[in-house]
Amino acid sequence: MAPRNRPEGRNPDDEPVVLVVDDDEDLRESLESLLRSVDLRVVAFPSARAFLEADLPHAPCCLLLDVRMPDLSGLDLQAELAREEVKIPIVFMTAHGDVPMAVKALRSGAINFLTKPFRDQDLLDAIKPALEMARRQHEEARRRSDIHARFAEVTSREREVLGRVLTGRMNKQIAFDLGISEVTVKIHRGNLMRKLGARSMVDLIAAADALGLREKG
Repeated sequence: MAPRNRPEGRNPDDEPVVLVVDDDEDLRESLESLLRSVDLRVVAFPSARAFLEADLPHAPCCLLLDVRMPDLSGLDLQAELAREEVKIPIVFMTAHGDVPMAVKALRSGAINFLTKPFRDQDLLDAIKPALEMARRQHEEARRRSDIHARFAEVTSREREVLGRVLTGRMNKQIAFDLGISEVTVKIHRGNLMRKLGARSMVDLIAAADALGLREKG
């Protein structure tokens, strides 16, 4: 399902995808046609179960999700994704919505709740912020993956130095702690900055936070 008019050299993993889950075949086809008409990539599923069993795109994704479906409902799928810690912005659709249902979905993290039938523009307006959130999440996940890959190159001694830097220890104190010279500590700190792509102490702390090192002490 390659998008039309893709600029040459553009990474397809950067192009957002709208995932549609609805058991109404006619509606699925209608939604696919609408979304592709505005040059959005679309992957559609006939059920929540089919969605859970699929390999999803490695791209920014939002989920356009029907509430009432056989087997697993849209709310069931939302709860399952939360249990699995899958972060994906959700726009709910339903022909039988009520206020408590909408409140439950929104309190559980849904971006919007549309009542069928809805105007095409209302749907597109609801999807826009969902995709913007998906892009931010995708970029953050990619940044964390890059930091973890960089951290794999950090030596055990450099990790010892990093742990002490994060507690506010000075170079002289770290040297005493580890039984090495202050010059050697400075070399390790320089290596840490280079390997983690940090230009300042603020960058180094941000990298440590992305790695979860400060929580671990």
